[in-house]
Amino acid sequence: MPKALPSDRAEVRFEPLGPDRLNAVLEVENRAYAHPWNRANFNDVLHSGYQSQILMADSTILGYFVAMKGVDEVHLLNITVAPDYQGQGWAHLMLDALDLWARGQNAETLWLEVRVGNTRARQVYERHGFRQVGQRKNYYAAGRGQREDALVMNLRLA
Repeated sequence: MPKALPSDRAEVRFEPLGPDRLNAVLEVENRAYAHPWNRANFNDVLHSGYQSQILMADSTILGYFVAMKGVDEVHLLNITVAPDYQGQGWAHLMLDALDLWARGQNAETLWLEVRVGNTRARQVYERHGFRQVGQRKNYYAAGRGQREDALVMNLRLA
């Protein structure tokens, strides 16, 4: 059962991901995924200057996303809703924010990869307008030496 916000008057806002929030983000990442990003992945993001935003409700992390800008495109690298707050529309809000930011960067296309088996995420992306354009074989670690394919999806912004 999804959790309610910390209070009826919780201020929901985006904040840039910084070193001060990294431990809390790693806690969410580790609860959300069987194969989470590690500290080195997030440190690379911070040092590279990628667009990294945390969705907060007061002092609670609802989710976050990381995106990399290219010449005329943006690649979504990670989008996560904290397990306690999934199913409440926060992923859609973060995708809307990413969409607006990408348009402000004059991007023509948003790109992402998603695990073939992640039906819930695929449905969220499809509802947002993303379409499957390809597949990457054995892209993700799947445990016990196994690999899982990724679907490549994009959203035309122009």
